[in-house]
Amino acid sequence: MDFLDLAPATHAAGTVRLPGSKSISNRTLLLAALADGATDINDLLDADDTRVMRAALAKLGVRIDALAAEDCFRVHGLAGAPFPVREADLFLGNAGTAIRPLAAALAVLGGHYRLTGVPRMHERPIGDLVEALRGWGARIAYDGNAGYPPLAIGECAGGGDVARVKGSVSSQFLSALLLAAPLRRRDTVIEVEGELISKPYVELTLGLMRTFGVEVAREGWQRFRTAESARYLSPGSIAVEGDASSASYFLAAGAIGGGPVRVVGVGAGSAQGDVRFAEALERMGATIRHGYNWIEAARGGELVALDADMNHIPDAAMTLATVALFAKGTTTLRNIASWRVKETDRIAAMAAELAKLGATVEQGADYIRITPPAQLRAATIDTYDDHRMAMSFALASFGGVAIRINDPKCVDKTFPRFFDEWRALVK
Repeated sequence: MDFLDLAPATHAAGTVRLPGSKSISNRTLLLAALADGATDINDLLDADDTRVMRAALAKLGVRIDALAAEDCFRVHGLAGAPFPVREADLFLGNAGTAIRPLAAALAVLGGHYRLTGVPRMHERPIGDLVEALRGWGARIAYDGNAGYPPLAIGECAGGGDVARVKGSVSSQFLSALLLAAPLRRRDTVIEVEGELISKPYVELTLGLMRTFGVEVAREGWQRFRTAESARYLSPGSIAVEGDASSASYFLAAGAIGGGPVRVVGVGAGSAQGDVRFAEALERMGATIRHGYNWIEAARGGELVALDADMNHIPDAAMTLATVALFAKGTTTLRNIASWRVKETDRIAAMAAELAKLGATVEQGADYIRITPPAQLRAATIDTYDDHRMAMSFALASFGGVAIRINDPKCVDKTFPRFFDEWRALVK
């Protein structure tokens, strides 16, 4: 479909079982491919971003078997050896969680590879990661604009033991270096220059590396060390948590539309930083309950505006920008410069679409400020080929007006069933 019309919504209640986390799924696929032994991955996300990672690994010679249970796969690891296919062109769509760690692993293990993506991927910076990898002796050239994909990777020449990377653009650069470090078979240090953003995603990476047998020593958030003896070992099987970022849309629907809405697959025991979205929603006035594997949200009275640093949960923070349409006062989301280099320039895109609904919006290099109108206007929402734009603006249908979502299929990037689940909850 070119568009999807959402009728005015009045109430939301029910339970949603979340799809697997994109961040965990792609990290786990790569770790399983690099580990010694076979790994059964349960509840793997089946969406565009994980499909390109699976396809790339298969093209590199990694054996991946679909198991009888839905969304379960067995990955036969290579025990840290170079990939069997030493020369390949790999298309990675717009999946930052695929191209960045895979580029690091290929650069260390060596071979001749070309990594490409959709046009927007070729506008998303990767230069800081490339420069850090060159410090390890990696041979990487740009096939287009310097600092951006496509990348041409050659045989690693061997290099120093210290890599330095800026922490202010994307935490995925540090995660990629961490995941690749044990493949060097030598004591390795990674130093972060400046303030590290999105620390929960790095914690997620460290936790998964630990599950696969590698412990990373760290000094705060500035210095990380892996030992020469580090080796990835299969844990045998691993279950992927539900996606905490995807949970945010349904929890917000419960807070705006009455609820209760319960998401199953993440909860108090989650390794994902985006579960803290529920805390922000609670600060705005929602009633939140949670267990180890679930979170529930309901309307607790009038929602009030929020002024908060969202550096730790940049993806889920997008949902708060549309929740702001239903909150009393002006909401300010700060320290979100990373929005500018995501699937689209999310600050600019969010400002443009919120304005269509009648909101007063101010944007800066690293913040957005939203004052809701007295009454929302019906609008056609452009989604910029960004799954989170489509899912966030579904919430606008609670404003008593019809909402048209252009290009709703963009949700296939992480949550192909999103609008089916939405219809089941929202009346």
